[in-house]
Amino acid sequence: MRLSNIIDEKTILLDIKAKSKAEAIREMVNYLKKNKLISRPEEVIDKLEQRESLGTTALGEGVAIPHCKVKWVSNPIVLVGIARQGVPFEAPDGRPVNIFFLLITSLEDPSLNLQILALIAQLIKKSPELKDKLLQARSQAEVRETIKRQEEKQIE
Repeated sequence: MRLSNIIDEKTILLDIKAKSKAEAIREMVNYLKKNKLISRPEEVIDKLEQRESLGTTALGEGVAIPHCKVKWVSNPIVLVGIARQGVPFEAPDGRPVNIFFLLITSLEDPSLNLQILALIAQLIKKSPELKDKLLQARSQAEVRETIKRQEEKQIE
């Protein structure tokens, strides 16, 4: 499984304008609703906020992976969000988050949730230049292509 096969232009938000964690979550979820990828945005927001209340999903170094599981999602959704100005997200290093990988999976398949979280974490860890390249991207196609190239590098 590859992230670049899950991500498409409807799941890439180039210019997050949020100034807080709650605003960022709401902006990303509303983008998914606008693109008709989810039908119950309030439920997703509630689930994401519940998960954040257990501990931040910010990894540090400007990256966060907010995630939740819901009953009605049949295929996993991964939204890549770019916040060039950064969003305070209670990261362990105190730095604002610039790159979001928001993940929504089915409650019916918890192992898929873990598998995709691991893919994202591995991509970030093995591609230190990924964050800068994503911040430089000017189109959804460029974001997807950047992720695809980084995944291919890891396979080589």
